[in-house]
Amino acid sequence: MESSFRSFLGGSPQEAERLWVEFSKKPNVENRNLLVTHYIPLVRTVVLRLFPTYRKHVDFDDLMSCGLLGLMDALDKFDLSKGVKFEAYATLRIRGEIIDQIRKQDWAPVNLRQKIKKIEEAYDYLELQLGRIPNEKEVAEHLKMQTDEVQKALDDSHTFNLVALDELFVERLGAMPLSDEGNPDTLCDEKEVKRIMAEVIDTLSETEKLVISMYYYDELTMREIAEVFGVCESRVSQIHAKTLMIMRNKMTKAFES
Repeated sequence: MESSFRSFLGGSPQEAERLWVEFSKKPNVENRNLLVTHYIPLVRTVVLRLFPTYRKHVDFDDLMSCGLLGLMDALDKFDLSKGVKFEAYATLRIRGEIIDQIRKQDWAPVNLRQKIKKIEEAYDYLELQLGRIPNEKEVAEHLKMQTDEVQKALDDSHTFNLVALDELFVERLGAMPLSDEGNPDTLCDEKEVKRIMAEVIDTLSETEKLVISMYYYDELTMREIAEVFGVCESRVSQIHAKTLMIMRNKMTKAFES
């Protein structure tokens, strides 16, 4: 049972197992609340990971509230017979609930969405013409814009692109496909998504690959990545936003094909 009832941070695996046994025997509000309390540190960990990206648009307490809703949903839907670690399953649900709530806010103004669309179309067109992903200067020249104007638009669109890509994965799987510990019902889809994702990442530049790897796999923040590259945080945000836009566009097309 320990494989399914893995504890988190302060509690022991035995404590987590005991709480789950009690809840399975008596699935009442009191036992459910004990489990919620036990896994609050997990919610906080997920929120702390997402907050630096979304802090311009939502406060920490709101993200915690969304995360708790995701945790409670995970508790209600978790199936012991699947043999999955609850922590892994709950992380998917917590992240999914947060992303869904941010998406519903529809904070991106129309003019920003239009500018993102123009830049996205320019990347598509130039990639076909050049046989590679264009750089920001080439996109700026194509759109008759200044390079710093394109970079500013990418910086402004960072959260939009991140939410859009996360939403794509949430709709497909429930979260970013970075672990083999997801819901077993999605494992076949997850393998296919990972394959497509790997193919898309192969088309990126070395810098873009490093940014994606450090953010999603090494779980560094934008500030930490900026320190590694020796550039400002805004520049990393621009690179990340551009990369997410390219990935979202390519993966959407792959999913639809």
